[in-house]
Order: sequence, then C-alpha cells, then structure tokens
Amino acid sequence: MSAASILAICISLAGCAQTQQQQRAATGAAVGAVGGALVGQAIGRNAGSTILGAGAGALLGAAVADSTNPAPSGREMCRYRAPDGSIYVAECDERYYQGRY
Repeated sequence: MSAASILAICISLAGCAQTQQQQRAATGAAVGAVGGALVGQAIGRNAGSTILGAGAGALLGAAVADSTNPAPSGREMCRYRAPDGSIYVAECDERYYQGRY
C-alpha cells in the first residue's frame, strides 16, 4: 500500500470526526501514519517495516495532536434562532435548558 493511499484513507476517516478535538487527533494520526510509513520504508525497505512505521506514526501523531488541543473554556455554546430567522451562537442559558430557544 502506498503512502498516498494510506493518506487518502486517513483523510476520509478524519471527515467522520465530530468534534474539533476528534478532527485534530484524526489529522495528527493521518500525518503521523504517512510520516511513519516513509520512515519505516526508508529504514527497513520492506512492506512489514512500512506498515509498522505507519502504525507507530499514527499512534504518535494522534497522541501529539490530542495533547496539544487547546483547553476547553468551560463555557457551553449553543445555537439560537433570532426572531428574524437568523441563527447565532451564544453561551447557553436557561432558554436552552427550558426548550425556549
């Protein structure tokens, strides 16, 4: 399997991530997998080394990307619809929890 096909698979799976944190981890895994595959191929010059490098790179890339995520602000944000029909984002308040959003 070539590095380009590994990257294509990882990018398609990264699109399934739902939160920003999941997207960062998936992107880190994709970049790490490609880098690891290239390093594995350069060192071992066989398919086994390439696959091992891709796996190790994916794990390392996901771990690094996840650990560098910005800390959550602690405020939960909600989407509201204004009377004119436009949608805006604001900090959640009692309207959200009482169903009057």
